[in-house]
Amino acid sequence: MNSEIILETFEKRLLMQRYAGNTIRSYKDYASIFLKHVSKYPSLEEIPLSDIEAFINEKVQNGKISVSYQKGLVGAIKKMYELILDKKIQLDYLYPKRSFSKLPKFFSKEEVRNILDNTQNLKHKAILMTIYSCGLRLSELLNLKIKDIKSSDGIIRIHQSKGNKDRIVSLPDKLLATLRHYYQAFKPKEYLFEGEKGGKYSERSVQLILKKALIKANVQSEGSVHTGRHSYATHLIQSGIDIRIVKELLGHENIKTTMIYTHITDIDKQKTPSPLDFL
Repeated sequence: MNSEIILETFEKRLLMQRYAGNTIRSYKDYASIFLKHVSKYPSLEEIPLSDIEAFINEKVQNGKISVSYQKGLVGAIKKMYELILDKKIQLDYLYPKRSFSKLPKFFSKEEVRNILDNTQNLKHKAILMTIYSCGLRLSELLNLKIKDIKSSDGIIRIHQSKGNKDRIVSLPDKLLATLRHYYQAFKPKEYLFEGEKGGKYSERSVQLILKKALIKANVQSEGSVHTGRHSYATHLIQSGIDIRIVKELLGHENIKTTMIYTHITDIDKQKTPSPLDFL
């Protein structure tokens, strides 16, 4: 079985279906892992369902994969069969029935302030401020173009975010001032944040910027770019912004996804003293 040809075909058909770049990469990564396991078979058609089940069970039994990884793996296998063989295989019984929801990590307001105050590089500060100010995913940050910044309207347009949905977020005055200084200093041509040779800034570069910023700010908790997005949502809800507005600002399809942030603020409520304590 020629795995390379299968993966190339899979990618082309995902592109034709207008899947986002990150989704395509995830599907291909999962499919590649599966194809290595079943490489002894001459073709996809000859792989018995029992072997697919054995593959997933082995991963689960060895404790090597999380619930979300298991879902992604099963979903990729189903999608590959559907797009390459025009065959819908029944694998729903391999999806985990129990989901262990973890509360998302977020930075406190003081930590965000320290991160920004301790970032002296103008470009780095603009990047970190944009992530937090707008609740952006990493891919959304990197895809931002200069034309998406509508300073006269006080908004930023986010194009083809997760689920290929466009959305609008507000452009705070503090962020606008920083972006203007940044633009004058770096003169990006197309994308808001570009590499030294032009074109999109790399994911790795942004991740390193945040990592160094956390060290400088003496933030002990681990954090990723997505932690900035979680912080944005959590701080909005803590400030009393309606959950339905937060849902739209984050670009969530289902309000249940946004509701996780109310659980975080519920923890804060548990710390609130009772009036009895003051008697």
